[in-house]
Amino acid sequence: MAQDFYVVLGVPKNANEDTIKKTYRKLASQLHPDKNPGNKAAEARFKEVNRAYEALGDAKKRKLYDEFGEEGLREGFDPERMRAYREWASRQRAPGRAGDEQTFDLDDLLGGSAAGGGGFGDLFGDLMGRARRARGPMKGPDLESEVTIDFPASLRGTALELLPQGESAGAPVTVRIPAGAHDGSRVRIAGQGGTSPNGGPRGDLVLTVHVTPHPHFRREGADLHLDLPVTIAEAYHGAKVKVPTVEGSVTLKVPERTQSGSVVRLRGKGVAKKGRQAGDLYVHFLVQIPKDGGGEVGQLVDRIAKFQTDNPRQNIRL
Repeated sequence: MAQDFYVVLGVPKNANEDTIKKTYRKLASQLHPDKNPGNKAAEARFKEVNRAYEALGDAKKRKLYDEFGEEGLREGFDPERMRAYREWASRQRAPGRAGDEQTFDLDDLLGGSAAGGGGFGDLFGDLMGRARRARGPMKGPDLESEVTIDFPASLRGTALELLPQGESAGAPVTVRIPAGAHDGSRVRIAGQGGTSPNGGPRGDLVLTVHVTPHPHFRREGADLHLDLPVTIAEAYHGAKVKVPTVEGSVTLKVPERTQSGSVVRLRGKGVAKKGRQAGDLYVHFLVQIPKDGGGEVGQLVDRIAKFQTDNPRQNIRL
C-alpha cells in the first residue's frame, strides 16, 4: 500500500512550506544514521522521511502528488493527459449513457493519435490496454526490482550492469541512473520485464533506487548540507579551506570569529537534475577542540576563558 507522505512527516495536508521544512529537519536530525548507528528501524524511517520530503518540499511535486498521488511523481508522467483521460472516463460513466445511442470517434477523442501512436493515445493504451491489445500480441508484464547505490553516485549519476530478469547467463544490461536520483526514485528499463504470453514484446523492468546515507553530507530536496569541522585557530583568525562538492573541491573562506554552528551557503553547489536549477550547499561549521596536549592545552583554555565575560546560555529558555 502506498504511503501517505503527509502522514510520514506528521503534518496536515494544508501545512505551509515552512512547517514542512521545519518538521522534516527535526525528523531528519533525530533519525540520522550518525545518531542511530546500527538501528535498522531508524534508518528505514529516515529513508521514508527523506522520500516524503522529496515530494512535499518541492512546490511543483507537491501539487502533482496532491492531485495524482505517487503516480504523479513517476518519470515521464503527463498531468494534462491524465486529466483529459479522467474527463473522458467520467463522461462514459455519466447517467443515461447506457441507453444513449450517440457514438463518438476514437480518433477525435484521442486528438487524432489513436492510429498513429503517441500523444493521448499512448496514455489511453496504458490505461485501457487490455481491450486494445486483445486483437493482437500482448506486451509482457512489468517486473519490479531494487538497487542500492552510494550517496555520491546518486548525485552524479551512475551506470549499472544488471542481468536480464530470469536469466542466469547472457549479456548484462547497462542501466543508467540519472544524476540527482534520491532514495525511492524509480527508473524504467524498456524491454527487460516479463515475457509476453502470446508472442508480444517483453514488459519493462522498473527499478526502485535506494541510496546509502553519507557520514558527512545530508540531503534536503535539491539542497545539500555538510557539517565541516574547523580548528579553533581557523575559526578565530579566519581561513581558507577546501570543501568537497558534486563538481569537485572548492575553496571556502571561513570568516574571522566563526562560531560553531554558523552556516555559509554555496549557491548552485547542491543537487543538479537535468532540466532543473541546481540546489545549494549549506556548510555548517563545527569548531573542534584539541583532543591531545595534556595540561598545557588546559592552561591555554583557562586563559582564553578569562575573555569570555558573558554567559553564552543566558538567553536559552523553554
